[in-house]
Amino acid sequence: MFEKAVIYATNAHNGQTRKGTNLPFIIHPMEVAAIVAAMTLDQDMLCAAVLHDVVEDCDGISIEDIRREFGDIVASYVYQESEDKSKTWVERKGHTIDFLKNRASRNAKIIALGDKLANIRALYRDYNILGEELWERFNMKDKKMQSWYYRGMIEGFADLSEFHEYEEYCQLVNEVFPEE
Repeated sequence: MFEKAVIYATNAHNGQTRKGTNLPFIIHPMEVAAIVAAMTLDQDMLCAAVLHDVVEDCDGISIEDIRREFGDIVASYVYQESEDKSKTWVERKGHTIDFLKNRASRNAKIIALGDKLANIRALYRDYNILGEELWERFNMKDKKMQSWYYRGMIEGFADLSEFHEYEEYCQLVNEVFPEE
């Protein structure tokens, strides 16, 4: 099933690139799946990790499509990881922080940690090259708001502290967003 999910995600993200780069977008969900695989070998979670952005970022793919192709559990994880693009950036990110702190299952948190760790790794790498110019590639260009978001998730991930991925996440957040 994982190979099917990789093919599905690759086709869905065809032609997409990471913000501000020429890197094929599929690299991100593959990295998320690799991070999640370091924490669990649960096939549903690995499939959801590689599919986590298809509903949010690909036209014409619904959560029902994911349910039909990969089942209820994978669809549930993908749904929990998807943002409502009709809301503002602050509303979406605030919802994510609240969800991780108050309602997310452990499995949903592992998938989210994989996603956010992949993102903060990319921010760290690009920030060391571009400096403050990095923030111009994002919809939210305010570094303080980006800091609020990434720092806000630390508490939600705290019950995953036995994983070195959690420690790496915290370390990179502190590197990219040093407290002032």
